[in-house]
Amino acid sequence: MLSKFKINQTVIFLIFLMFLSSCQNAGDARKIPPNAKDRVKQNIEEGRGFRLMNNINLKKSGEFDFASSNELWRASLDTLSFMPLALANYGGGIIVTDWYSDGSSDNESVKISIRFLTNEIRSDAIDVKVFYKNCSIEKTCKISDRSGQLSAELTKKILSKAAVYEKENRSKKKKKYINKDLED
Repeated sequence: MLSKFKINQTVIFLIFLMFLSSCQNAGDARKIPPNAKDRVKQNIEEGRGFRLMNNINLKKSGEFDFASSNELWRASLDTLSFMPLALANYGGGIIVTDWYSDGSSDNESVKISIRFLTNEIRSDAIDVKVFYKNCSIEKTCKISDRSGQLSAELTKKILSKAAVYEKENRSKKKKKYINKDLED
């Protein structure tokens, strides 16, 4: 008796999960073609197509699927390329530079911290903090957070580079769609 109850309970739970998983945001109906072949063509051109046997041992050497495919990450590293890095953790979503001085002032240096809040390229995707260290002759140092203007400029530069990288990636992913039904 108890086992039938557990089986019924499990079946009801699985049916409930199926209903929940079928709830998806279909998107804007004005942008989705009603014809199935047109939808396939649009998805393949936008790089969202699915093909079997297309990715088996066809990767070229030097092609990686990790941090280099994230446009924000690449743009941040490119923007901070002149500074030595203390920490760059892609999994943790943070980049921290070491203290840097351009040589014009012996007692002042700067450190930048970038925290990634999302992978989307938008104004609130990253949190940039800029710290200044000012040391006196007695080697007493004062560290202050001056994230204002420089932080805004760095964020703008990173986001604009990331947008360029994303546009380049999108143009590389688009493939010409060939309708095999019309070729015959």
